[in-house]
Amino acid sequence: MVMVVEKGKDSDAIWRIDALRKVLKEVHSLFVMFYGSIRAMLEKDPSGGLIRSHLYPFIMDYLSDFPVGKKLQLPSFRDCLKERGTVQMLTMGREAAIEVQSLVSVLDSCAGNSSCYSMILFHDLLVSTTLSPDDTINLFTYAVLRLSPNALSSGVNSWSYIRRGSTSSHFVSGSALTHSGPVSEQIYHSSDTSPVGNNINRVTRALQHGKWYKGKDGFLVTDIWGVDVGSLVCATPTVWLQQTEEAMYLCPYQFKSLTLILLIPVSSILNGEQGVALVKQQLLENASLKILKVEEKLSKGWGGENAYHVSGYRYLLVDGDRNISRASPPGKVTTLAKESLLALSKLRDEVDLEKSRAKRDNAGCEKDLEVSIRAKNNAWAIARITGGKELYMVLEKASETLLYASDAVEKFSNRYCNGAFSLD
Repeated sequence: MVMVVEKGKDSDAIWRIDALRKVLKEVHSLFVMFYGSIRAMLEKDPSGGLIRSHLYPFIMDYLSDFPVGKKLQLPSFRDCLKERGTVQMLTMGREAAIEVQSLVSVLDSCAGNSSCYSMILFHDLLVSTTLSPDDTINLFTYAVLRLSPNALSSGVNSWSYIRRGSTSSHFVSGSALTHSGPVSEQIYHSSDTSPVGNNINRVTRALQHGKWYKGKDGFLVTDIWGVDVGSLVCATPTVWLQQTEEAMYLCPYQFKSLTLILLIPVSSILNGEQGVALVKQQLLENASLKILKVEEKLSKGWGGENAYHVSGYRYLLVDGDRNISRASPPGKVTTLAKESLLALSKLRDEVDLEKSRAKRDNAGCEKDLEVSIRAKNNAWAIARITGGKELYMVLEKASETLLYASDAVEKFSNRYCNGAFSLD
């Protein structure tokens, strides 16, 4: 897959190449999660018609998450304190962790002898997963985009709308992006001239906006995968696991700020939707009390959207081995000057280049690295890489000397990272 990005004259059009690569990797990974291997689709239809009819609407729906005003704003220097392709974990106490583990045991045994998989989120943070690292990233990304309480509240979700048995999951120009601004409207109105042709209206649009709804029983439902007009039952979505190459029913459940995602092997359900409904019923009977306890424990220890803010610091922590990241809250990052963000973006470009060189020259050998850049506004942008972990930081009030800035990084490392980035 190739992505071409026009270099415009806009002052914000300053990108990191690695960040753009991760956008392309993400859209590919999500596509494969919903539709399976691209190679398999090409083998099924060597003309490419089948794969084009799926890729075009999928990529257009994916890009609809990037509009700013009348333009598509791909990740720029302003996003240099974020790391795509990682999950953000919730920190919790011992008591909460015990309750979560108890709940996970119940979830994984919901389908009897068949092994289910589960994922639990609190707000937009990962609490627990029994999936492989790659499958965790893909499902977590989708959950934050479309299933979390924040994602559901951003659209107009009406239970009565889906109860009418609407089959509006078919592709209609401009219809699905009424909440996404002029850019998306423009993209969809141009679909008549797409290379897909008339086949596009028969494609399941897995990333369609505003199509998930919370039912009275707490389970999230969507008509994207179709609706049985006779029974008004929505077809349960399916996804493909990368590790096992197995088709799974996707069953999300939500209680307040807690989102549970149960994955049931399609091969284990003999009677389709009736079988899925039975597993859901068992989940409600066996896990309702545990869900209540977990939500209560996590809410009690929740510090709010600024829970991971550290006064005086704007930072990004990345654990590459575990695909986990933690960063300053977006609202705090917006307080940084443009010059500071540009300096950090330039620094990350240099680090990306150095990492690719090290990977090329010393296969399997990780290189420790420290880079500091002084911005035009005298802020310090600092990166430290060691043992598969990365720390990026902006200090706008770090005095005049690098020694002072380095000391501030040491204090942060010792207090919040168990000394992982200390120079001693």
